[in-house]
Amino acid sequence: MLHRRHILVASLLALSGGHANAQGTDRASAFIKSTGEQLIGVINGAGTPAAKRGSLTRILDAAVDVDGIARFCLGRFWRQATPEQQKAYVALFHQVLVTNISTKLGEYQGVKFNVVKTRQQEEDAVVSTTVDRPNNPPTVVDWIIGQPATAPKIIDVVAEGTSLRLTQRSDYAAFLSRNNGSIDALIAAMKQQTAQDG
Repeated sequence: MLHRRHILVASLLALSGGHANAQGTDRASAFIKSTGEQLIGVINGAGTPAAKRGSLTRILDAAVDVDGIARFCLGRFWRQATPEQQKAYVALFHQVLVTNISTKLGEYQGVKFNVVKTRQQEEDAVVSTTVDRPNNPPTVVDWIIGQPATAPKIIDVVAEGTSLRLTQRSDYAAFLSRNNGSIDALIAAMKQQTAQDG
């Protein structure tokens, strides 16, 4: 009898966990569909490049865990940075991230965005999408969503199998190793990059 009760309890726990996962993936899928439609609406809409960039920044700041990704990308150097350096770096990282994600989606009118499937990956959800750009083959973009069931936020973007945050972390680590771990040198390089992109 006790054994059966254990099986029953285990089954109920599994079902409740499965329900939570389903809720998380459903919410993550709806979240990315909504965010994607907003982004594509701006890209396909009228307006100057500067105005579009401003709109994209507002959407991404609301949908992406920018501060978390920024800290991840700086890795062990985050703890070595002063509070002032951390603040300057995160502010610049917001601009770098907008450029990176905009590039993944495309910057010309006629872009289409489709949610293909959603799956659970440990505590996160992965929403697979295709991005169709004029005169380009479709691009597969996976959006990694943290806390999908409660407070979904984008924590990574994987385009054609390449992780945005892992690539950025590797680039920053390589840059810092060439520049004696100087956070100020990285901030200066990021300022230069954002000035060119803008």
